[in-house]
Amino acid sequence: MESLSTKERILKEALNLFSVKGYEGVSVAQIASAVGIKPPSLYKHFQSKQEIFEAILKEMTARYRRQAAVMEMNGLDARDDKGLFMEISEVQLIEMGKSLFRYFLHDAYMSKFRRMLALGQYHDPALSNLYIKQFVDEPLAYQGMIFGLLIQGGVLLPEPPQIMALHFYAPIFLLLTLCDCHPEREIEAIEMVEQHIRQFNRLYQRNESSR
Repeated sequence: MESLSTKERILKEALNLFSVKGYEGVSVAQIASAVGIKPPSLYKHFQSKQEIFEAILKEMTARYRRQAAVMEMNGLDARDDKGLFMEISEVQLIEMGKSLFRYFLHDAYMSKFRRMLALGQYHDPALSNLYIKQFVDEPLAYQGMIFGLLIQGGVLLPEPPQIMALHFYAPIFLLLTLCDCHPEREIEAIEMVEQHIRQFNRLYQRNESSR
C-alpha cells in the first residue's frame, strides 16, 4: 500500500477527529499529535485549522467527481446528465442509486465530513449553512433540474419537479442517516432504496401510451 504524505496524513487525521469531536472541539495541537508531529511541523503544510478544513472540502469534492466519472455522469451539472437519464432503465437506475448510496455511506471523506457537519450544525452557523448547502440545497437543485428535463422530454409525468426531487431524495438521505447511527442496518436500508426507486418510477414515469 502506498504510504501517505505528511500533508495527506494531516487531512486524514483531522477529518477523523472532526467527525468524532466536531470541528470546534479539535485543536491544531490535537491534529498534530494524531499525525505524530509537532504543531510547528504542521504549520509548514497548513497555516490554520480553517485551511485544513478547506483542503478537506476540496478533496471531498474531487473524490465525488472521480466517483461520478466512473459512473459516466457529471453529478453536479444536471444539463450534462440529461442524456444519461433520458435513456436509463429502471434496473440501471436502481444500481446507480445503490452505488451512490454505498459511496456516500462508506467513502472516508464523504461519510466523516457528513458526520462532522451534523455535529457542528447546532453550534456554528457557518457549518450549519454548509451542511444545508451540501446535503439539502444542492442535491435537491440537481435532482429538480433533472426531473424538469425529463418532464420536458416526456419521460416523467408533468408534476412539480422540486416536489419530485423532495420525494426522491428525502427517503434516501433519511436512510443514510439511519446507517450513520446503525451501520448494522445497511442491508435493510439498501433494500429499501431499491423499493423506493421502483415505487418512485410507478408514481411518476409516463406510460408509453400516454406520451
